[in-house]
Amino acid sequence: MTTYGMVIDVSRCTGCYNCFLACRDEHVGNDQRPIAASQPESGHKWIDVLEHERGKLPRVRVDHVPLPCQQCKDASCVSRAPDGAVYRREDGIVIIDPEKAKGHPQIVASCPYRVIHWNAAEQVAQKCTFCAHLLDQGWKEPRCVEACPTEALVFGDLDDPTSRISQLLKSKATEELHPEFGLAPSVRYVRLPKRFVSGEIALADRMSEPAAGVRVTLHDGTKAHDGATDLYGDFAFDELDAGASYRLRIAAPGYRPREIDIGARKDVDLGTIVLEPVSAGTP
Repeated sequence: MTTYGMVIDVSRCTGCYNCFLACRDEHVGNDQRPIAASQPESGHKWIDVLEHERGKLPRVRVDHVPLPCQQCKDASCVSRAPDGAVYRREDGIVIIDPEKAKGHPQIVASCPYRVIHWNAAEQVAQKCTFCAHLLDQGWKEPRCVEACPTEALVFGDLDDPTSRISQLLKSKATEELHPEFGLAPSVRYVRLPKRFVSGEIALADRMSEPAAGVRVTLHDGTKAHDGATDLYGDFAFDELDAGASYRLRIAAPGYRPREIDIGARKDVDLGTIVLEPVSAGTP
């Protein structure tokens, strides 16, 4: 038995949109019934690339999160579609039947991931099919995966323990996009954007020089995240728990240490934090 799935490593995605372009090249103007009618020339993104910006100038990070159909095991589009208009194949791929789904625009709204589109010309809902028509012809992966230059997209058989995707799932921590939906998607992610804390350290008696190598420690009461300022005096902590409160400790030889409490906010830029020198004779 074969069950297809995908792992997307966000840290590898550069936002080149090759996946999106390859999808359009395969599906625009190409009728693949009974899998799918042709994709229209505009308006559809069967795989999107979401930009996730964190922080603020000059400390900004931008992540790119590819978003295809999640091919959910408990797909809401399947359960809410009339007369089997949307179904899940034995290999796990969710298909919108291009004939049975005609005239049912409510299928578009059934997906909380918002990856289903309405084809007004064909009067049918459409989405990513994992290029099922190609897999049925013996292809090993969809066009988007084939076109990814950084191998951010990994596709394969989840039931084969020797497959690359199975090995990747064993070796790396993965997670669902929006687990609160409870739909058991067959697409999982590595390093989705998390909470981001950043700032800059300056030394009061050397303000014209960047404070490189200053030790910074972020503690949540259970574990510590150790770091140091870079050559510009900047520091950043990534992949933090969104609901946790933290205490930041800053220490540099010859300077008074600083501690700052950080509330349970999603992202924060602390700006410039100035360390005062220890006066001569001060313990």
